[in-house]
Amino acid sequence: MKFAVLTFGLVCLSACNPSSAGTAASPEEAKSYIRELALGTVEMKAAESFGGQQLVEITGVIRNNGPRPLKKVDLTCIFYDPYNQVILRETVPIVRPDKGGLKSNETKPFRLPFDTIPRSWNQTLPQMVMAGVVFE
Repeated sequence: MKFAVLTFGLVCLSACNPSSAGTAASPEEAKSYIRELALGTVEMKAAESFGGQQLVEITGVIRNNGPRPLKKVDLTCIFYDPYNQVILRETVPIVRPDKGGLKSNETKPFRLPFDTIPRSWNQTLPQMVMAGVVFE
């Protein structure tokens, strides 16, 4: 399986320690760690529901190439119109504690459903920006 290191707008806005079992991390540590994460086989599918609403699903896998286990990883998807104006910005978790987090050298699938994208969307894959990581 081929992986691509995230190079499209990498930004880490937050890192926190939500449990006493974890290790506190500064935003600088989290931002630096994002380089250790890679997305692979990212695909987008769109369909129309019976009610005429557009349903978009983005699937792929995320790999943790670094030494630290993660509890949560958030990704911001930015959708544009044909004039390259932002029409929707949505932050969604792609790694969650209730799904077991993401261990070092582990790969996990993710699925991001969207049903509120405006019709003026340019129909291309959104820009994906790492918005935050939470270490175990």
